[in-house]
Amino acid sequence: MRVLVLNGPNLNLLGQREPEVYGTATLDEILADLSQEGIRLGVELTFFQSNHEGALVDRIQQARGVFDGLLLNPGGLTHYSISLLDALLGTGIPAVEVHLTNPSRREPFRSTSVVARGVTARVEGFGAEGYRLALCGLVHLLERMGSGSGSERPASGQGN
Repeated sequence: MRVLVLNGPNLNLLGQREPEVYGTATLDEILADLSQEGIRLGVELTFFQSNHEGALVDRIQQARGVFDGLLLNPGGLTHYSISLLDALLGTGIPAVEVHLTNPSRREPFRSTSVVARGVTARVEGFGAEGYRLALCGLVHLLERMGSGSGSERPASGQGN
């Protein structure tokens, strides 16, 4: 089973940027812990972070036929990226959206996730632990679906 883990804008600053909001763990530390969980679950993980919307869209599109699932923290793109939504819907790959904080408890503009329609599930508000929870949930979903490595699934148009 292969999972692509995508992180959006400013997540490269975790541990430095607003630690009172996002915690003190760096993205590298979070991904190292997630790697260990991947090993435990027998899942091959590939990581990608970009501050550029188009680069994330490209990676999602390239994932079709290569990855069984996506774990995505779109960062600030959560709230406005129709392009990410369209890429998720276009690939039809099961995806879980993850957020360190609970966006609904923050500024009003953060309460809407444009990409939510393109994902199977969301995990939010658990801090760094949310990545592990999201991966476990995604693996459980993929096992129920009987996913094989790199299997293609047509886009459903219904947010997977």
